[in-house]
Amino acid sequence: MTPATLTHKDFLSILDFDALDLERCLELAARLKADRARGRHAPTSDALDGRHVAMLFDKPSLRTRSTFEIAVRELGGHLVALQADVALGRREPVADVARNLERWVDAVVIRTFSQKLLEELAAATTRLHVVNALTDDEHPCQAIADFLTLQEKLGSLRGRTIAYVGDGNNIAASLAHASAMLGVHLHVASPEAYQLPHAVVQQATGVSRHGARLRLFSDPTDAVAGVDAIYTDTWTSMGQEAEADSRRRAFAAYQVNDALMALARPGALFMHCLPAHRGEEVTAEVFESAASVVFDQAENRLHGQKALLLMLLAPAAI
Repeated sequence: MTPATLTHKDFLSILDFDALDLERCLELAARLKADRARGRHAPTSDALDGRHVAMLFDKPSLRTRSTFEIAVRELGGHLVALQADVALGRREPVADVARNLERWVDAVVIRTFSQKLLEELAAATTRLHVVNALTDDEHPCQAIADFLTLQEKLGSLRGRTIAYVGDGNNIAASLAHASAMLGVHLHVASPEAYQLPHAVVQQATGVSRHGARLRLFSDPTDAVAGVDAIYTDTWTSMGQEAEADSRRRAFAAYQVNDALMALARPGALFMHCLPAHRGEEVTAEVFESAASVVFDQAENRLHGQKALLLMLLAPAAI
């Protein structure tokens, strides 16, 4: 595989990749997954030797924090844990934080609320690699794991169709960006007030390849007809707890259940980024069914993030 030369020093969005970068990332992730059983004998086990990666988490995390920490260690790098209350502009400007960090570490992985904060931090430095581990607007690392999982289960992705049912949130945004680049059709079904932002639709249209189409629906039954996979997410994300009751009412008709799954093609997959709320966005029966690949997605966070770190920090080792 030819090492990828990234246009951007940071990974704040799937849009920081071009289509070839994304394809190479998935290819590399699959290879790293196969190599993991070799442990310290894996070809990339010392690829980040001498490199320091800081972790800055302003939101709770199980999968993202665990998989990034394991990824850095398995690539031979060193972790630095930062406190959000001193590193996200509360004691000093974000730009000053960034200019300090680039003197000490090679990259910072950030999970926070504001996409603009990440952009400001990244723009303040020339050497520091900034990685988006989730913001309110986008979750690009999740999309890498999602499409690695789809590739494993379905083979060639081009021309496939996915339905996303629920809130047009950060997960849906990154899914739209990645599906467009990979030639995958995406149907997004949401209540009127919770649809995918128009800016995301425009962005996905602008990077679309191989005839990939993004379509918005209000009726989930129309969106899932004949699709290869149905994806959903929690109706109430972190920071939206005060809206929980109103969101349950708005999304009541958008639950992924056996009846909805039956409208997809035979053998269609069920996907969820987790954590899941059984009995709300998905029934326990669907979540625990043979169609569910949710824990494959979670596992693939590790391999996708290892690939991303190598592409940003050690492309020569790929």
